[in-house]
Amino acid sequence: MTEPTLTDHPVNGIRLRVAEQGRGPLVLFCHGWPESWYSWRHQMAAVAAAGYRAAAPDMRGYGGSDAPADPAQYTLLHLVGDMVDLVQRLGETQAVIVGHDWGAPVAWHAAMLRPDLFRAVVGMSVPFTPPGRVDLLSALEKMGITTFYMQYFQAPGVAEAEFEQDIAASLRRIYYSASGDAPDGTSFGVLAPGQGFLHHTVDPAVLPPWLSAQDLAHYAGEFGRAGFRGGLNWYRNLRRNTELMGPWRGCTVRQPSMFIAGTRDGVLKFPASKAQIEAYPRTLPGLRGCHLLDGAGHWVQRERADEVNALLLGFLNSL
Repeated sequence: MTEPTLTDHPVNGIRLRVAEQGRGPLVLFCHGWPESWYSWRHQMAAVAAAGYRAAAPDMRGYGGSDAPADPAQYTLLHLVGDMVDLVQRLGETQAVIVGHDWGAPVAWHAAMLRPDLFRAVVGMSVPFTPPGRVDLLSALEKMGITTFYMQYFQAPGVAEAEFEQDIAASLRRIYYSASGDAPDGTSFGVLAPGQGFLHHTVDPAVLPPWLSAQDLAHYAGEFGRAGFRGGLNWYRNLRRNTELMGPWRGCTVRQPSMFIAGTRDGVLKFPASKAQIEAYPRTLPGLRGCHLLDGAGHWVQRERADEVNALLLGFLNSL
């Protein structure tokens, strides 16, 4: 199997760098924070070998893709619009869309908004929930919470300065501390008063087997060139996304769908996650599997690449 090829595509008013591998029905992969197309390399190789065309962009604001300066250019409608246009730029009329972390809401909403284009959807880590009336920041404020990491990310330049002081160390701490290999009790969702995001993270003495020194160097090089602002701007649209999604409040995803997460993923500890997953019979009537991989953490497609590949291929081949 050949390695992925990287090409630039004019998409939705910006330029996206896209990795492609294989030929056949299109499978589109959407990464999250703080990652890149490279996070999907194991899945791309597996689906390409099975007769599919894998495409994974550096999402808007990341890596080799454009990063508009205006935070308002990173709403869910912009991000879904990027994926809609990318499918068409690749000369396809349909795709299966797969997303992890922030890429999961992009994938879920792409399937919800354009069922004609996205014939099936797989979300990892972040559960689907229909658009609602209250945004996450307002919900946190109502609960009296002021130190959640997404709140810390709101002020432009603050988190950027923290992470860019030592990019390799920041990524090493983030990847390890959110993984299933981190010690029990490791949590950086709620920050210590007056401290930054990295304060509660752990710097591993030895990298876990799913994160090689070469992998870490690749990610550090990408963020060294592009910086962190583009990815953080996604978080700066939480209120705006809720407003924009008003016309689709309560909408479900009826196409074939699948959810994958690790049992040690901190996202599953978010207050709403359990109820969101329990609502799947209603919100994802086409659900063909809800898989919680025991002991895996947030980076499930990297930590458990073989298991995720087997689930993904089983899903694709059932369509």
